[in-house]
Amino acid sequence: MTEEEFVRQYDSSAFQKPSVAVDLVLFTVMQEQLCVLLTERNQHPFLGRLSLPGVFVRMDETLDEAAHRALYQKTGLHDIYLEQLYTWGALERDPRMRIISVSYYALVPDAQIPDSERGKFFPAEEILQCKNIAFDHGDMIAYGRERIRNKVSYTEIAFSLVPEEFTLPQLQKIYEILLGQKLYKANFRKKIADKIQPTEKFTSGNKHRPSRIYRKKD
Repeated sequence: MTEEEFVRQYDSSAFQKPSVAVDLVLFTVMQEQLCVLLTERNQHPFLGRLSLPGVFVRMDETLDEAAHRALYQKTGLHDIYLEQLYTWGALERDPRMRIISVSYYALVPDAQIPDSERGKFFPAEEILQCKNIAFDHGDMIAYGRERIRNKVSYTEIAFSLVPEEFTLPQLQKIYEILLGQKLYKANFRKKIADKIQPTEKFTSGNKHRPSRIYRKKD
C-alpha cells in the first residue's frame, strides 16, 4: 500500500478530536502600570466574568495566523510584537468540551491603542489578585508577565512598549515596570547604550530640563 492509498482510506473518526483555541494576552503600560486587555463575557460559561480575547483555530489556518486574526478582530491592531506563550490543556479547563488553548502574548505602546479599546485594559497586578477571571486566564496573565520579566534582561522586548522616539527616562521607566524594580540611572544607560541612537530633537514645554530624544538602533 502506498502512502497516498493509506491516507485516502484512513479513518479519521477513529480518534476523538479536541477543539483548539488561541487566547491573547495583550499587554501595555498605562499610568506607569503594566496593564492587560480583558473583556466581559456576554454568554455562558462564566457569564459576566472577565476573560482574555480569543478565537477558535480554523481548519485552514496555522496557530500564528489564528493569533494574528484574534489580535486584529478584537482590537484592530496589527504589526505589533506577538509571541507564542504556552499551551494549556487541563482536562476541565473549559466546561463546554475538551478545548486546548495555545496562548500568545503581545505588546503594544499606549499611544497605539485605539480609543475604543482603552477602557478594556486593567492593571495586571490587580487582575492577578482578582477571583473574577474566566477559565484559566489568570494563569495565562501571570505566565505572560513572568515571560516578559525574564526576557527583558537579554532581549530588546521593552522597546515594543515605547513609541518610535522616546527619552531615556521614558525607556528606563518601562524597564522598571516590566522588571518590577528600580534601576540605577547610570547602570541602565550603560547597559542600553549600544541599543539606542540619539536624534537631534529635545523635549520642550515642561518644567524640567529638556531631554534628548532617542530611537532604537536598526
